Amino acid sequence: MIPRVEIIALGGTIACQPDAAGAGVAPSLTAADLVIAVPALAGRAVVGARDLANLPSTEIDLPLLFALAILIRAFEQDGTEGVVVTQGTDTIEETAYVLDLLHNGRLPVVVTGAMRNPSLPGADGPANLLAAVTCAVDPACRDLGVLVAFDDTIHAARWVQKRDTTSTGAFWSPAPLGWLAEGEVALYARAKRRAGVSVPTDAAVPFVPILKPGISDEPRLIEAAMAAGAAGLVLDLAGGGHVHTDWLAPLSDAAKRVPVVFASRTRGGRVLGGTYRQPGGEIDLVSRGLTGSGDLDALKARLLLMLLLMAGRPDEFALRASLSLPALTS
Repeated sequence: MIPRVEIIALGGTIACQPDAAGAGVAPSLTAADLVIAVPALAGRAVVGARDLANLPSTEIDLPLLFALAILIRAFEQDGTEGVVVTQGTDTIEETAYVLDLLHNGRLPVVVTGAMRNPSLPGADGPANLLAAVTCAVDPACRDLGVLVAFDDTIHAARWVQKRDTTSTGAFWSPAPLGWLAEGEVALYARAKRRAGVSVPTDAAVPFVPILKPGISDEPRLIEAAMAAGAAGLVLDLAGGGHVHTDWLAPLSDAAKRVPVVFASRTRGGRVLGGTYRQPGGEIDLVSRGLTGSGDLDALKARLLLMLLLMAGRPDEFALRASLSLPALTS
């Protein structure tokens, strides 16, 4: 029996068309339009098409993602074999990670989009959509959580990052799970997976800003954020997680009141925890009550902290921020 896949469209470049005056493009194509543009989908699955939004991806917010997660659960309960989400690429690394934190099911959820809108030569949306549906129906992709399929590469949502503004190969992760080879899924790895975060439907979205200090940057934003009602702070710091000593007093004060997480602005490698002991080094920050972001960059650390605050479980941050596989035991 041919599998059933639901495509849920949120808008983005993959759904863009030029306006009548030729002054740029904006999302307007529907999920059904995207399906019609890729006849090869019919050979992969019985495809359903649903529009949940038609927005630039910077307009996507947590309430929309909560509604999307509920819809995905309903599709799984109805026997759907896989779900594909199409959206703008600007926030794919964030939305895919949120969905991964919320998704407890077994079915593949695959997020994709396009870097070139359909009016351009070499538009990549159709190929990415076909690749995403191919992943969504492949049994090997079950129990992997949320994936991002882009440029024939399969990424785990918890690792993926957008690293270029225009390249069709903009998405990167330190260890992709696999590739599409001759139109078929070829997996090379499986990412560690944890139970999803259960967020109450009536929980308010907390204010958790990211602060990214540079040279000679004064710590005024810490005080401003706290005065504005921040429920937590995420610091995007230099190197392995280091900050100027002028920031230490206000950070220490903030950490007594709300969770304060520090990440590395390099966006590569794990934030350090026990190497540098100078004032402002990561050992000093931990001693002041701050928490390292583990394997997460600042964008994902913020989202994890927000969901855990909404769930009333911020103490789980350090455990969930460790994405690496456990050490092998003999």
